Amino acid sequence: MGTESKRQQRFAGVIQQDLAEMFQREGNSWAPGAFITVTRVRVTPDLAIARVYLSFLNTKTAKADMDSIKAKTNEIRYKLGTRIKNQARIVPQLEFFLDDTNEYVEHMDKIFDEISKEPRQPD
Repeated sequence: MGTESKRQQRFAGVIQQDLAEMFQREGNSWAPGAFITVTRVRVTPDLAIARVYLSFLNTKTAKADMDSIKAKTNEIRYKLGTRIKNQARIVPQLEFFLDDTNEYVEHMDKIFDEISKEPRQPD
């Protein structure tokens, strides 16, 4: 997979910013009780597909919340379209993915804590 062009990066940035605002305002109706952040957006070279990576905070049901958001993809795409209609010719298809980086970091922190608590072997 090659590097993204400046055009792809700019377009992904616009989508990320607008989706972040939408999730901040309306995310509670799509995933009640969860704080949703848009961690990354990747756009295909033809700008037709946007892969959106979401992170969920304050929820134990991230996978269920993600399924709820995937079920509302068309609604979210329509609302995104009304926001970016003056900046883009087409509204890309949205694909949502769970960004589990935070969970991975927490898991690694626990492992490092356990390692640091173990008695050290003399050299």
